[in-house]
Amino acid sequence: MTDPIRLSKRLIELVGCSRREAELFIEGGWVSVDGEVIDEPQFKITTQKVELDPEAKATAPEPVTILLHAPVGVDAETAMASISAETLSEEHRFSKRPLKGHFLRLTASANLQAKASGLLVFTQDWKILRKLTADAAKIEQEYVVEVEGDMVAHGLNRLNHGLTYKGKELPAVKASWQNENRLRFAMKNPQPGVIALFCEAVGLKVIAIRRIRIGGVSIGKVPVGQWRYLSGKEKF
Repeated sequence: MTDPIRLSKRLIELVGCSRREAELFIEGGWVSVDGEVIDEPQFKITTQKVELDPEAKATAPEPVTILLHAPVGVDAETAMASISAETLSEEHRFSKRPLKGHFLRLTASANLQAKASGLLVFTQDWKILRKLTADAAKIEQEYVVEVEGDMVAHGLNRLNHGLTYKGKELPAVKASWQNENRLRFAMKNPQPGVIALFCEAVGLKVIAIRRIRIGGVSIGKVPVGQWRYLSGKEKF
């Protein structure tokens, strides 16, 4: 019986690379064991067949940004714990191969409104995190809000031009009807609870709130509880 050894050690024996290069090859998803990609250098093997992809590069994996369609009432910490290879949206599995390293050192940004569902962003990229935090006041967010009740006269006009409700001055927003019981709101850096106040101010009661866009990035057709990668072409 062959004693188990680390995958990184076997790779060093096979290709003559350094220990650091072996770790980078493995963490980058370039190494397979019996045909299955393994991205853990410490993975123990015995007699399995180890192969290095001919296109392999010994470089640290690029930082990723994950877009999660969060369920109602889930905080960022709980939502982050749900992100795994298994919860990647089926429709988006072709874009990038998930690696274990993609789920480490993620930071959440741009919290949802209370009792809202929809787009939550988790990133390893400090540039994206900085933009979403430092430029929060400049980045438009879009919400779809299911409501009930009868809107007051000229309610949309009042929303779009700013109004005062219960002594509180509310900012002007871009508001429009999506259908007979859903409103679309577009606004920059919405404060906690402000969407519910908008609706109350024009005689409506909120049934559900869903964030669908931050800046130029939409959650798209990702099912609730699943996620996709931010593509290189998308910009917040």
